[in-house]
Amino acid sequence: MENGGPAPEGVTNKIFEVTKSIKEYYVVEGEDVDLSKPGSYTFGGSLQIQVIDPVKDYVQYLGKIFDFGLIKSFLQQGQFTVLFDALHGVTGPYGRALFVEEFGLPESSIQNCVPSEDFGGGHPDPNLTYAKSLVDAVESKNISFGAASDGDGDRNMIIGKGAFVNPSDSVAIIADWADRAIPYFKSGVKGLARSMPTSGAIDRVAKKKGFECFEVPTGWKFFGNLMDAGRLSICGEESFGTGSDHIREKDGLWAVVAWLSILAAANKEKAGTSVNDVLQAHYKQYGRNFFSRYDYEEVDSAGAKELMDNLSKQFTSSSFKGTKLGEFEVAEAGDFSYTDPIDGSVSKNQGLYIKFVDGSRIIFRLSGTGSAGATIRLYVEKYSNDAAEFNADAQQGLKPLIEQALKISELQKHTGRDKPTVIT
Repeated sequence: MENGGPAPEGVTNKIFEVTKSIKEYYVVEGEDVDLSKPGSYTFGGSLQIQVIDPVKDYVQYLGKIFDFGLIKSFLQQGQFTVLFDALHGVTGPYGRALFVEEFGLPESSIQNCVPSEDFGGGHPDPNLTYAKSLVDAVESKNISFGAASDGDGDRNMIIGKGAFVNPSDSVAIIADWADRAIPYFKSGVKGLARSMPTSGAIDRVAKKKGFECFEVPTGWKFFGNLMDAGRLSICGEESFGTGSDHIREKDGLWAVVAWLSILAAANKEKAGTSVNDVLQAHYKQYGRNFFSRYDYEEVDSAGAKELMDNLSKQFTSSSFKGTKLGEFEVAEAGDFSYTDPIDGSVSKNQGLYIKFVDGSRIIFRLSGTGSAGATIRLYVEKYSNDAAEFNADAQQGLKPLIEQALKISELQKHTGRDKPTVIT
């Protein structure tokens, strides 16, 4: 794609059709090219290959988006400590260039920043389960701000001492602060968007600020058309993906620096503002969307399919509306379908959902039905504007909803699992 983003379904479907006519292909053994340093090489007599330093270019680009001077001044005061964990993924050199070389922080402000083919024997997922060493370090060492990115650098996790910022809240907070804290957005925000399973926290920001807000299927390619049409600036997914129209992909380090920009701006207004302070101030203004995702990985594919088929029959039945699931009354249910407002393409079967009268939601999605088994993802969301609940544990606040989701899906019966692999 000329915009650098993921190919939309209209393109990938055409590519798939072309692959059906392929009769043969050729493999050329060429000379090795040293990718470890910048330089120019000639291949086959006429093909020119130029190796660039992407770290340098990326840091320079971020310097045009954010106020590096403000961030550096804030961090150099010494009261606010940072720990960035690259999880031995590709962002390690970028993290060192940003936090150590650009912002002047000590080497102790980064960890696991040497890329490794096996990710140091770990799992490069930036969540509370797989980035546990970061979480433990932030708590035990009283670190102000912790962040992690995944293996290929497009996802991120933001935490602080005593605070976990779930991805749905993170993108909403970035959207709320964008025109105040990020120079790139000083001329205005064009629009906001989220994937369907992501909580509606960003919708509330859009409504208050008068921005367009789009709900799209899971997959970053659905944001690209909106960006190219000039209708989208900031977007995110509950799966720890956050980004803007500076590129056509999610960008983990962009989100981390966006948070540092917000904290620098917030501390300029009121010294000592923490990650949790920013989070609580957002809840005070917009209310809180309690949100959690349960991942059941490598379950039996047949059982997973049966579970989804049974739910589909219930959710798409005309008699399901008005049904009471415990204290929750069904307002709407179905299988999410999306019509792209730019090119008119339609994407069906994007996730089974229930919307309740009180605004709560339950969503089920199935992925990976191959030999290694399937993954069932259960999402639950509940909104509250009761200040007494803002500090509550998400799992406790969502407990009645989770119980109803497990009951209606008969998840343990179909999968044999009595608990999820990962809870976010």
